[in-house]
This record gives sequence, C-alpha cells and structure tokens, in this order.
Amino acid sequence: MIIPNEHGIAVLILTVIALVLFAQDKIPLETSCLVVLIALVSGFQFFPYLLSDGVLLNPIVFFAGFGNEALITICALMIVGKGIEVTGALNPLASQITNTWSSRPLIALILTLFVAAILSAFMNNTPIVVLLLPILVSVSLRVKFPVSRIMMPMGFATIIGGMSTTIGTSTNLLIVGIAQDLNVHNFSMFDFMLPVTIIGGIALIFLSVIAPKFLPDRIPPMSDTSPRLFSAQLYVGDNSFAANCSLSEVLEKTNNEMRIEKIQRGEDLFLAKFPEVKLLPGDRLFVQDSVENLKHYEQELGATLYNVADNEHPVDSTNPLVAEGQQLAEVVVTRGSPLHLKSLSSIRFSSSFGLIPLAIHRARSTTSDTKKDLHSIRLRAGDVLLIQGSSDSIENLKNNESILVLDGAKQLPHTHKAKRAITIISLVILAAAFGIMPISISSIIGVGMMLVLGCLTWSDAFKALSARVIMIVVVSLALGKALIVTGMVNYLADLFVLSVSNFSIPIMLSALMLIMSILTNIVSNNAAAVIGAPIAVSVAQQLNVDPEPFILAVLFGANMSFATPFSYKTNLLIFSAGGYKFSDFLRIGIPLTIIMWLGFSLLLPTLYSLWG
Repeated sequence: MIIPNEHGIAVLILTVIALVLFAQDKIPLETSCLVVLIALVSGFQFFPYLLSDGVLLNPIVFFAGFGNEALITICALMIVGKGIEVTGALNPLASQITNTWSSRPLIALILTLFVAAILSAFMNNTPIVVLLLPILVSVSLRVKFPVSRIMMPMGFATIIGGMSTTIGTSTNLLIVGIAQDLNVHNFSMFDFMLPVTIIGGIALIFLSVIAPKFLPDRIPPMSDTSPRLFSAQLYVGDNSFAANCSLSEVLEKTNNEMRIEKIQRGEDLFLAKFPEVKLLPGDRLFVQDSVENLKHYEQELGATLYNVADNEHPVDSTNPLVAEGQQLAEVVVTRGSPLHLKSLSSIRFSSSFGLIPLAIHRARSTTSDTKKDLHSIRLRAGDVLLIQGSSDSIENLKNNESILVLDGAKQLPHTHKAKRAITIISLVILAAAFGIMPISISSIIGVGMMLVLGCLTWSDAFKALSARVIMIVVVSLALGKALIVTGMVNYLADLFVLSVSNFSIPIMLSALMLIMSILTNIVSNNAAAVIGAPIAVSVAQQLNVDPEPFILAVLFGANMSFATPFSYKTNLLIFSAGGYKFSDFLRIGIPLTIIMWLGFSLLLPTLYSLWG
C-alpha cells in the first residue's frame, strides 16, 4: 500500500474540514469556499511540494477551476435556462397540467412527476420547481388534495430527472469533466440515460403511487397567519385624548406600540416626528398596522379612523379598512441568499424592496413568530418570511435570482420570444447529443443567440449566475486536484479496496455508491462527487476493471439528495412551502434512496458484465 506523505495528509485533513464547513448553516458557503481555497494555495506556497518527476508544484494550478470546461458549461447552461424562464416558454405546459388536475387528479400527479423529471434532464430544476409550486398549491385547494402529498414527490422527481443526462445537474457535468481530464472516458449526453430511465421509472412510480400515502397532511407554514397590514389615518378631534398632548404622551398611551409614519396638519404641512411635538385638533396621524391594532389605537386615543385615501367616511361596517393593490407573498431563505444569516434591518429590506415583513416561520420551529421585531431576527436557511407589498414590488423581488419568492399569483409571461428560447435550447441540446460539437461550445453559442435574439438581457444573464455554485465547483476541483497530485487518492482507493477485498466487484461498486449517497445528504453534492470521482477511477484501475460503472456509481450516489431538506436547494424550497418536518424527508427520502441504490447496484453490474 502507498504510504501517504505529509502534504497528502494535510490535504486530506483540509478536505475533511471543508466538508464540515460546507455542512454548516451558520457560515455562508461562499465564505467557506474562499477560506478553504486560501488555505490550500497558501499551504503549497509556504510548504513547497515536489512532484514525482522532480518538478516543483505551482499552487496556481489550483485556480484552474475558474477556467474549467465543466464550470464554463454550467454557467452557460444556467444563462440559457434563464432565457427559458424569463420568456415564459414553459407557461403553456403549466396551463395544460393545471387543466389535467381539474379532471383526473391521479393521472395529473403521474404526468406532473414525469414532466418535471423530463424537463430537469435538460435544464436547472430550480425554476421548474418554482413554476410548479403555485400551480400545485392552487390545484390542491381545488381538488381538496393535501398539497404536502404532492410537493415532495414533485421535487424528488426533478432530482431523478437531472441524473439522466450529462447536462442534467452541475454534479453530472463535473464528474464527466473529471473523467475526461483523467483520460478515462468521454461521456456523451445520453450515455447513462438507460439505467436512469429504468431505475428512475420505478422510483417515479413509488413517488406517485406509494409516497403520497405515507406523507401526512401538513399545513403550509403561513396558511394560518394573515396579519395583513393596512395604511390608515387617525383623525385627532376636539375631544380626543391626543389633542394638545405631546407625541411621546400619545405613544405612551399605546404602550409605544403604535408606529406613526407621518403627521399631517392642514392641507400641505407635515410635522417632524419629534417626541415633544404637540398634536392639535385636526391633525392626522398616518399609521400602518393590523385591523385589530388600528381599532385599538382608535379607542385608546379617542380618535377617528379613516382609510388612507378617504378623508370623508370613517371606518365602520359599511366602510371597512382596505389595502388596495397590496399582495402577500412568501420568501424562502436559502444558503447563498442575501438574506441568509442576516437581519432584515442590516440589509435595509423594507427600504430596498418597498416591502413589509409581516411574519416569519422558523425552519426549526413549529410556529410562526409574529410577536418579535422581525427586523432584528437573524435569518437561517429554511426560514419563510411572509411579506406584503405592491404587485410591482413583489415582482421586482422575484427578479432577484438569489431570492426565492413563492407567490400563488405567479404567472410567467408567455412572450412572442418564447418560441425562440425553446428553439435555441433545443439546438444546444441536439448539437451536443449528435456529436456536432461539445456541450461547452453549443451552450456558449446558445448564450450568444439568447442575447442577440432578445430572449435575454445582459442583466438577466448576470442574474442567472450563482457565486455559490462557481465557488463550490472551483474549490471542489482544487481539492480533487490536490488529492490526486499528492497521491492521497490512490491511498484512499487502497483503503477502500482493502476494506472490501473479501467481497465481489458488484458489492464494491454498491458500497461506493452507498457512501456517496450518505455523503451527499450531509455536504454539498458537488463536493462529494468531485472528491469521489478520482477515488472511483483509482479503485477501478486497481481492480483492473472498466472504470465507467464506478464513475457512474459516484454520479448516481451523489445525486441521491433525498433524505434531508438541506441537501439540495429544491429540497429546501419544498420543505418550506409544504410545511414539512425533517422526519418527512427521512420517511420518504430513505426508502427512495434504498430503491435507487439497490436498483443501480443490480443494474450496473448487469450492463457492464461485472457479475461472476
């Protein structure tokens, strides 16, 4: 067995530290990636390493990930996928699914899962999930089918679909790229679609027929919370308590709970909100609060309540409070979001977006917290914010690529450019599928066509890119490179082979896949895949067998992000929107993982003649 050197040991320790950091919710993933990258290049800079041929290793090689073909392809495909999203190219399909739900719910559920899986084979699954969520919420209310029994199967279906092609997920692209860099195998787009179609088909049947029966009815986190805020005026009359009182005395009367936006005196005069300013009869206090609180302030101050745009009709049973043009939406906090690990006050949420936070549902709590000062709460991944604002303000927030907004009224615009966008992405896929050009080249050409034909603006293109994805890819590639050049990959492969040496090759293949499936539910799937792929190649070479099935074992295992809500971005999205508990993911995710692991463990050795 190869004895690891001190550099290899150091890289392995750093890799373990990186995996721990990647799993931490309290530290932004981009920060963890930068720390690991700095530690890696600094270590080889200050402690030089001689390669086997006597040449000194230049730490700059660890920056190669920024120009890696797989990363360029991932970024290009994210931009092309954005073109599909902004042109509303999928909207007609969504409408058709909605109509089917109205007439034949069971057929519609199966159709939804298979359509979601097929779409995810060719584009990022996040916009697909965001598109389908409000549709599923709407139809579940119409057909009286619990939405919690639909959302999780739909989300998992997109993950399964993403396994089937080289461009289905960034994980696939990375592993395929590593195999190519190691001169092991050049995968074409549909090389592993057959095993995914067979095993994934079984998994989709499980998700559509069996899983809904084991998923309990869950109430979405904000469904029982409706503290809609209303803008109103409190008119100070001659007999009002507030007449001739200072502002501080008025606020004290309401236990300092009333928030006054402005004070109007006469037609055009607005007073500064100094504590000592004295209120006079005829003044109007502009306030914003819930109906209950506004009526309470009216009673305590002896004032008269009016709608903000109506100075003539006091609020009563015939003239109720109104919130014209105001809509509610939910914002899901994800890792990589500007909201993550921040408070709303620190990022000036209300002033920046023109939106009012009403309530919060904590991901690790069973209740929605509407009592505390929402602006001061430090947000965590999985938290859901209920917000209120104009339709334009909510739409602007949706356009922020790093913020996930759930809005039941969401309708993607079906523009005349939708057909162009579909044509472009079809040409990108077909050019790669038929070997006309590599996917990296066809996707870059696709980006240019999207921009030239007006399907995208440069602003849309930049919004499609994710710093989080870029950094995790670069750092994962750098760690994988370091493990290879220091010989640590061969050492780990030796350990793996030694530990399972008494078993057959199919059992070794199955064990490797199981390790990957466990690891991907704890840390980033990209990190697990990039570290696992070189080990798989080394194991296959030591066993003197075809490395292709071992590479696929890593690829399939790293994509089995079913058992935890935090293992994949779309899991976190449906976790929040469906009101699920952590145990719900274990209840469905573990059986689904076992089905796919056992299925691939039997099918891969059969396809590659490894039995016996």
